[in-house]
Amino acid sequence: MGRVGVETLDQRRLAALLAAGRGLVAQLQLDAVLEELLRVACELTGARYAALGVLGDDRRTLARFVTRGVEPAVHAAIGDLPRGRGVLGELIRDPRPLRLADVSSHPASYGFPAHHPPMRTFLGVPVLIRGEPWGNLYLTEKDAGEFDAADEETAVVLADWAAIAVENARLYEEAGERRDEAEHAVRRLEAAMAIARAVGSETDLDRVLELVVKRGRALVDARSVVLLLAEHGDLHLAAAAGEVAPGAVGTRLPISGSAAGAILHAGRPERIADVSARLGMADQSLGVPDSRTALLVPLIYRGTPHGLLAAFDRSAPDNGFADEDERLLVAFAASAATAVATARSVADERLRHSLAAAEQERRRWARELHDETLQAFGALQVLLSSALRRATPGAIEQAAREAVEHIGTEIENLRTLITELRPAALDELGLEPALESLTRRMATVEGLELDLAVDVGGRLDRDLETTVYRLVQEALTNIGKHARADRVSVHVELDYDALRVEIRDDGRGFDPRSPAEGFGLLGMRERVTLAGGELDVSSHPGETVIRATLPATAAA
Repeated sequence: MGRVGVETLDQRRLAALLAAGRGLVAQLQLDAVLEELLRVACELTGARYAALGVLGDDRRTLARFVTRGVEPAVHAAIGDLPRGRGVLGELIRDPRPLRLADVSSHPASYGFPAHHPPMRTFLGVPVLIRGEPWGNLYLTEKDAGEFDAADEETAVVLADWAAIAVENARLYEEAGERRDEAEHAVRRLEAAMAIARAVGSETDLDRVLELVVKRGRALVDARSVVLLLAEHGDLHLAAAAGEVAPGAVGTRLPISGSAAGAILHAGRPERIADVSARLGMADQSLGVPDSRTALLVPLIYRGTPHGLLAAFDRSAPDNGFADEDERLLVAFAASAATAVATARSVADERLRHSLAAAEQERRRWARELHDETLQAFGALQVLLSSALRRATPGAIEQAAREAVEHIGTEIENLRTLITELRPAALDELGLEPALESLTRRMATVEGLELDLAVDVGGRLDRDLETTVYRLVQEALTNIGKHARADRVSVHVELDYDALRVEIRDDGRGFDPRSPAEGFGLLGMRERVTLAGGELDVSSHPGETVIRATLPATAAA
């Protein structure tokens, strides 16, 4: 049937079509466009029923069929919607307008399924987008008589409007999806960068491991995350976050014979769709027995595998971890591996320094006992032996008097050593008297002008008092050995729930950032860290300040 012209439309219908066009192109949601198209088509052509079939990717069948005028109960009774056979398929095979006075008389008609409402008159027009068939508009059961040329032209114009509106809606939805994806990717990237910075700024191994599992879990929205460190042929479950079985941290599984070990050796991430099938019995100690999906990523630093980061089940119910999750966790694992390797190296270095510091301290006490006490007792032995050889009362009496003097001196020396090892005043009287005794002795021995101010309001926790005493003792020892200072001030103050310690001297200073900061400063840092506090050191010629802040605990 040939195409009619717009001149067949009266002014009323033209105005209605213009209004309908404006309404259609104003819609930005595809479903709203289709519903509005069917409503306007029925209104302008007098059709009782309207439908729009959307072509599938094969362009030979209908993938979607939207209707108007058929009640939901009738829809349910009819069953499956049309797929593009019979008369409906004519417009798919030959995308041109088709008007029929009786649809059942068409050679391609298959008839209607059971429960289908009666339909006789028919009008169908294709919807073309950029010249390509996208779908078809079907109208049936005109209120009065048959569909005419004006109805056909109206449907054609509506189909053209619909093509524009559908394309706009599709572009809008695609743009929205791309915008959402871009925003989501930016948020995840920002989170990954923030996590990398947080992990990279830490050198304490336990804190690094805690950050890795917590931030890694948040990054991929996992139900649980565990971190396994490779140690002596085993994988040690060193940290966990989320829903992990109690007692799982600290367990070990062999690298050889386990799926986790195989992934570690392969050095490549692996997404697991069925945890129970992929992970064997050796992997059950991971502490997540009910998990369904997993993402395992090796922690590799400079070509050496240090462990595995394993995420289990996304928090939101879905099909598991996606490509983007894998990319994000792999990028994060690279930063985490660097942080873990660095923290382990720092921990090893600290242990070496601690052992060296302890050994140096032993040498010092050995030297003190050898050079002072042992030699004094040796001299005393020679003195007494010489007197005995002379065997005269006067010689023996003189030797005894000198021996008593030597013994008194050595008793005092030993008392000083014992006080340095553990002052009795600290246990019996508390921090303030112990520090007073310490500063008096150091001032006398080193020739320092020393100012002490202690305000703690009584006894504190025994371990805290020991930490502060050793901190001040080590600082004063370092000042006496290296600083060449004249004046030193020591202030200890209890401030609500924090104990603040400050040691200040006017010596020559040093570089606190130097790796060779010395065993004394290292020992102070370790003591303060073990007590849960923070140590800050600033130094330049003429002034060195050591500040420590410790959580305060009163004596039990």
